[in-house]
Amino acid sequence: MAHGLIWSSLRAGHPDFLDLPWDRPLTDWEGHTDRLERMPAGDSRHPVVFVNYDGRVYAVKSLSQELATREYAALRGMEARRLPVVTPVGSVYAHTPDGESGIVLTRYLDHSLPYHQLFLQSKLSRYRDSLLDALAGLLVELHLAGVYWGDCSLFNTLFLRDAGRLRAYLVDAETSEIHDSLSDAMREYELQVMFENVTGGMSDLVALGALPNDEPVERAAEAVATRYGELWDEISRDELLVPSDRYRIQERVRRLNALGFSVGDIELTPAGAQLKLRVAVTDRSFHRDLLHSLTGFDVQENQAREMMNEIQQQRAYLGELRGHSTSLSAAAFYWVEHLFTPTVDRIRAALANADGDRAELYIQLLEHKWYLSERAQRDVGHEAAVDDYISGRSEAV
Repeated sequence: MAHGLIWSSLRAGHPDFLDLPWDRPLTDWEGHTDRLERMPAGDSRHPVVFVNYDGRVYAVKSLSQELATREYAALRGMEARRLPVVTPVGSVYAHTPDGESGIVLTRYLDHSLPYHQLFLQSKLSRYRDSLLDALAGLLVELHLAGVYWGDCSLFNTLFLRDAGRLRAYLVDAETSEIHDSLSDAMREYELQVMFENVTGGMSDLVALGALPNDEPVERAAEAVATRYGELWDEISRDELLVPSDRYRIQERVRRLNALGFSVGDIELTPAGAQLKLRVAVTDRSFHRDLLHSLTGFDVQENQAREMMNEIQQQRAYLGELRGHSTSLSAAAFYWVEHLFTPTVDRIRAALANADGDRAELYIQLLEHKWYLSERAQRDVGHEAAVDDYISGRSEAV
């Protein structure tokens, strides 16, 4: 059989990848294509390279044909459930001197970070505390959707900055299974796998010198398990109400929304003289969905929550200014036109290194404004905050 591409299945809206050297194993692509791109990435048990098409970067991973088919299907299934996973683009079969292999193509997660960079780069140290919370939150989201990951680890996760915190994305789905729901036994076994893998990942940081030799590496895994348990209990517990306490239904919904979870069905069933409240939680994108419906912005959940808070503030301000109530959609339009867009454009025009995620840049400005306002004991306003932010960043360069 001739070496090269045998078969491919690609989604619309992406390149055809036909110009890549499919007649060679991935480990031998260096020097045979000018599309290779070096990107930050964690360790992988399989060869992975990155290719650039007009500024869009894709990850190319080589596996067995069986594993490639399985992983691509799992990623497509998770994407359909609106879970935080890398975007599956296609699967390829190729024949090389090393034999036939399966390839999974995914869209590289822009602005993402592998976990070790958060420890090896001092400028990213502020995000370390939220890394374990992010991993626990990802695991809850997967289990809520009936997904058994099978290999939960820091290596198989990428992190996006999200309003001063992190949001975790699943990268590796070779061992994943999608069910209608997960049993307690499956969830418990998943946590055992997580414990071993996270402990191993933290031990690797000790070996790299990023953590002290006496670092209690097991504590990281314990923290993930504890946070997982807290979140799972909050979304799955039943409450007993008396008929006069029905206001607590909305309180429960608001608590879940504050954690980012969207609420589907609300079930009330008689339990003697009381009512049993059971809430069906869907996904963890409540604020993202709301902001997207108002502005079209596709941002992270914590970013969206911060932005929605500011839009609500603008709604109150406009209502007071105009002497009548203002709709949320009108307030969102005003916020985009008069606050978000001019603020981000001005910062990016003034700072050559401010070319990253527009949403996170704006959130950083809001944090800076809050800091200045706390120090001045008054609202300093956007203009003064932008001036000071630009000045501080310019001096730091």
